[in-house]
Amino acid sequence: MPGETVQHTALAAPAALLPAGQYAQRLEWHKTQSARLHRLHVWTGNARVAVFVVIIVLCWTIGKAGKPNPAWLIAAVIGFIVLVVVHRRILRHKNLAERGIALYTRGLARIEDRWSGTGDTGEEFNRADHLYAEDLDIFGHGSLFQLLCSARSRMGKRCLADWLLTQAEATEVLDRQRAVAELKSKFGLREDVALAGDKEEIDADPEKLKSWSQITVDLNYRRWWPLAWMFSALAIATLAYAVTGLVKHGDGFWTPFLLMLLVNGVVLYSVRQRLRALFAGLDEACHNLSALAAVLRCIENEQFSAPPLVAIREKLFGNGLRASECISRLGTLCDLEDSRHNQVVHWIELVILYSLHVALALQRWREQYARLVVQWLDAIGEFEALISVATYAFEHPADSFPEVSASQTPPRLYAARLQHPLMPARDCIPNDVALGDEPQVLLVSGSNMSGKSTLLRSVGVNAVLALMGAPVRAESFRISGLTIGASMRISDSLQKGVSHFYAEITRIRRVVEISRPGPLLFLFDEILQGTNSHDRRIGAEGVLRTLLQNGAAGLVTTHDLALTALEGMFPGKIANVHFQEKLEAGKLSFDYRLRKGVVTTSNGLELMKSIGLEV
Repeated sequence: MPGETVQHTALAAPAALLPAGQYAQRLEWHKTQSARLHRLHVWTGNARVAVFVVIIVLCWTIGKAGKPNPAWLIAAVIGFIVLVVVHRRILRHKNLAERGIALYTRGLARIEDRWSGTGDTGEEFNRADHLYAEDLDIFGHGSLFQLLCSARSRMGKRCLADWLLTQAEATEVLDRQRAVAELKSKFGLREDVALAGDKEEIDADPEKLKSWSQITVDLNYRRWWPLAWMFSALAIATLAYAVTGLVKHGDGFWTPFLLMLLVNGVVLYSVRQRLRALFAGLDEACHNLSALAAVLRCIENEQFSAPPLVAIREKLFGNGLRASECISRLGTLCDLEDSRHNQVVHWIELVILYSLHVALALQRWREQYARLVVQWLDAIGEFEALISVATYAFEHPADSFPEVSASQTPPRLYAARLQHPLMPARDCIPNDVALGDEPQVLLVSGSNMSGKSTLLRSVGVNAVLALMGAPVRAESFRISGLTIGASMRISDSLQKGVSHFYAEITRIRRVVEISRPGPLLFLFDEILQGTNSHDRRIGAEGVLRTLLQNGAAGLVTTHDLALTALEGMFPGKIANVHFQEKLEAGKLSFDYRLRKGVVTTSNGLELMKSIGLEV
């Protein structure tokens, strides 16, 4: 309804409903709103056309016959203006409803495991040399980032990516868990933040905005401001003087005005380099600041109890100033700066010194608020990252928050009914995993397609979630502070002249190196598969001995059953576990259950026979 204020929080679904039920209820509400507003949009649009036609008719009849009373024309013009304002408001609310539909449609897709391939992949944050990003599907199609990310700004996406790529200390993880739990319960706030502003994405570039706020420009607004106003006023006064003379005497006195134009031209020329430096990069840095201000306003108007959320909110009130108001003011100034390219402004530039006034206002803003820009952008980035994790936690109520303890050597990881969070729940077979003093290493054997690699990724992805403050896909999960390193998806490179085996041992060396400073969880899939069985056994023994001595813990998979003898070489430190398969009526089947001991079956020959190879 035109004129009404939309309050998302007041319309939030009852907490008693399951997440899917709440989303479905909100989705239906937004659909109803969208349909109603569409009807109003059509009606108002038609009314605008009708009133415009009336205005044309009135102009013609009044000009032709002097009737009816001109007051009717004035009333029609006022009515048209009112319809334009109302129509814009209807379109704004309609856009909001449509974005709400998209928001809850995506949410239901995530809940129902139909999300893969939709949303931001986070590829821009991927690092080719990272020690587990590629191996654990952190970025890309169907990735953990794509599942988690609901951030709209670059700051929020970057912060979430940083959390996925690094492991936090136990105290920080626990603080994030408290913040996530609090935001999980604030259904209305999450919707307000998701729909704040007029656009889906917030395109402001944080790095460029930070750089712009910290550049040095020799333009003292305290000195230039009175001069700019004086020169502008004199130019306008001399123009008025010339026009008055033209009206009274039929001839204007243009010399003073032309002289002032010359003076203003000299002024603009003298500061041209400083103006160019101040305006440089502003367009890219300040895209969509109104939406950014709207998100900040949502945070400022909310009360929090979790320490990270309280700290974020406090950052937005530096020296009693509201960050939302300051960012909104900068957005207005950026719009004014963008208007410099308007043809009308070009005509009046020399008269009112438009560019100089805008530059001085921007310079004043920078001097007052530049020191706070970095903390504002960091605050909104952290808040959006927490919102993303909280949304995931809300949509997956069966996932539990892990118990996280301080760093230990060797690290501890105990998971009951562990599953892979990127796989549909209906396809997941839960398994238990325990790593600590005994054993430090699980050596996983099994046939092709039996689930070895999936187990490693399940452990790795859940460890990443646990140490960023998110819930995990397990009935219970305990973990100590650690770092993660993996060697799972290693490929050769023709361009670099690197073989698969060389690439693998290079990655393993890097993983071993990070085990020395502190506790490490390592994940090696088909260790040293690029060499012969003899070298593989000796090499694997040496690598694992070093890792055990450094106090690391992890999982290693292998097809080479000769490696299972390592359990006897490191009693109590390495334990054999396996997956097995069944061959029935020429078809292989797997139950994906992790069992103790060494696998006693192999499916390699059967697979070759099944595709027609004579073996």
